[in-house]
Amino acid sequence: MAAPDRPRLSSWLSALAEFLREAFWVLALGLIACYAFFVALGAFSPGDVVGLSIAVAVLVALWSLHVWARRRRASDARDPRLRAARERRGF
Repeated sequence: MAAPDRPRLSSWLSALAEFLREAFWVLALGLIACYAFFVALGAFSPGDVVGLSIAVAVLVALWSLHVWARRRRASDARDPRLRAARERRGF
């Protein structure tokens, strides 16, 4: 009788780390959107909450860096055969 296949601990931890990383970026985007919404609504002025404004500015900078790195990594992963076929068709 063979033992059932169990996922390796490292793959489970890797999946958990990926989930936590993505959850952080979703939460960061949500906080940025909430801040922008309340500023646009006029609930507070960015000058009145300097600490919060600085924290959101840091989140925006980190989010921008994250998006730039992700797009760069995604462009490296493209299949050159697909790109060549698309260029051959004229798209």
